[in-house]
Amino acid sequence: MKNILALVLTIILLPCLLWAQPTANIYKQRAEAMYGLVWKSYRVSKYTGLFSENYPTGKSDSLNYFQGEAVKEKEVSFLWPFSGVFTATNILMRGHGLKAKYKPYQDSLVIGIEQYRDNRRKPPGYQAYPVKFEKTDRYYDDNGLVGIDYMESYFNTRNPLYLQRAKEVFQFILSGWNNDVGGGVTWLEGHNDQKPACSNGMATLTALKIYEGCKEPYYLNQGKRFYNWMYTTLRDSSTGIITNDVKLDGKQNRTFWTYNTGSMIEAAVMLYKFTGEKKYLEQAKQLALSSYIYYSNLPHSKDLKLHIDVPWFVTVLFRGYEALYRIDHNYKYLAAIEHDLNYAWQNSRDKYGFVTKSWLPHEKQLEKPKWLLDEACIAELYARLYLLKSKAN
Repeated sequence: MKNILALVLTIILLPCLLWAQPTANIYKQRAEAMYGLVWKSYRVSKYTGLFSENYPTGKSDSLNYFQGEAVKEKEVSFLWPFSGVFTATNILMRGHGLKAKYKPYQDSLVIGIEQYRDNRRKPPGYQAYPVKFEKTDRYYDDNGLVGIDYMESYFNTRNPLYLQRAKEVFQFILSGWNNDVGGGVTWLEGHNDQKPACSNGMATLTALKIYEGCKEPYYLNQGKRFYNWMYTTLRDSSTGIITNDVKLDGKQNRTFWTYNTGSMIEAAVMLYKFTGEKKYLEQAKQLALSSYIYYSNLPHSKDLKLHIDVPWFVTVLFRGYEALYRIDHNYKYLAAIEHDLNYAWQNSRDKYGFVTKSWLPHEKQLEKPKWLLDEACIAELYARLYLLKSKAN
């Protein structure tokens, strides 16, 4: 009778057990496992602190995230995917007992990121590829990522050098501001053809994180200026989320990447925390709800809750949802990304342990080399989930 009762209970509870989310410790294990795999696989040993663009690397991939024509994969990665490793490191350092473990990795990444710094052009800024190899364009969104990573490094260590570097990179970003279409910065230095959400969103967060670190009103005011311009100019009236960019004739490019709204949600929450003005919290809630409605209703696999455009883009959306969750404690939006990430982990990893870009087990994607940024953000997401679950417990 006891055996039969146990069997019945197992059958009843099995669906719940299957769908139960992993514990904080499991998320910690996944974060560290993916981080270790990324570090081992992508590190270019002959260059301290630098990584390859893809794994396995054939140096034959065409990279299409630049102005103009696609660029061939090179000996080391460009700055954008590099930043994904830097961010994941800083998030892992927040974990209980992990700061000392990951401090040497952070030190190596600081050496690495400074190899992208270009002092020859004024003001100094970070170019897309290490200076010692060649001269390349300087993108304002890349520099925003550098500013954010340096501020996160400062929060972890209180090293004043990191705060100073974030301030310097913000001054470079400001050099791209002009009053066309009411303000904002362009995408890259010397090309005044559009004002994109990526550059301005990361600039907003850089300014606000600097303010968080030093409490100088100048940076709060700059963060407000960027945010208010974006909310007024780049928010789409029909969907309620953030468009990709605005052209100089005032026409919006109605392409809706997840990360553009994600950065605005995080910025709105920060402004609410710093100013106490409820309008920012209401805007954060509106952006979160509108983005959830939009991305859950786009065509996507029945196995996922949301449309996955680019894994790192979804990670930035997660950051925005996380910031809002810490205020309103509504886990609904985070739960959707958590569900999809866990599906990818369980079903969509290749023979090396890396996840496909769609988070789905597509055969061709499983066989293709994996991009550094697509994999580094998996470590970041699991580290963030570990921290959230740890606090919940």
